[in-house]
Amino acid sequence: MTEASTATVRPQIRVAIVMRREVVQGLMARWQHWRWTLAEVVPQEADFDPKPRCLHDSPSEALWIYPGWTVELFTDDAEGYWLNATSPKPAFFVLWRLSDTTVEGDVPLAVPQAVSMSYHDAGRWLDAQETVENVPAPAEVVQWLNAFVKQHFVPEPRRRQRPQSFQRLTDRFGQPFSVSTEVKRNVAPRKAED
Repeated sequence: MTEASTATVRPQIRVAIVMRREVVQGLMARWQHWRWTLAEVVPQEADFDPKPRCLHDSPSEALWIYPGWTVELFTDDAEGYWLNATSPKPAFFVLWRLSDTTVEGDVPLAVPQAVSMSYHDAGRWLDAQETVENVPAPAEVVQWLNAFVKQHFVPEPRRRQRPQSFQRLTDRFGQPFSVSTEVKRNVAPRKAED
């Protein structure tokens, strides 16, 4: 057996990411004339040019496509996929950054860095202060995701929660604390005020 035949093939799909540059309206336009947003994630077509390119450019918006992205599903992240699949709108999560490359008018170009269908990945990226956006996944991709989740996700058994009355008391700093109703000894009694 060769190494290639023993390696497991993960479920995956190929996609292209479309970013939109749009004119900013309202008061925010004083500081920023353009902004980038995630427009959509589309299935990769065989005839897509592998290089990023501008699909459309007008005074109000520009669309850039970034082909050649792979969305892989990992068995150890089945819970993250389950959270996405059971949400009201299952989605693709895309992490993107502004690059040093600029387009006309010195507008920096938005470049995708990663794409996933895991809530856990999106959460880690957001915790790292990255720009993460999502777009709804098409029905056939959601079916593919659900099939994977059904096969690999095993919910953790619920643990019985200990009743609050049996838990140790702690102060606001987490230090052990006790309450007593007994009278303390070796304490001088208070004098009644006249």
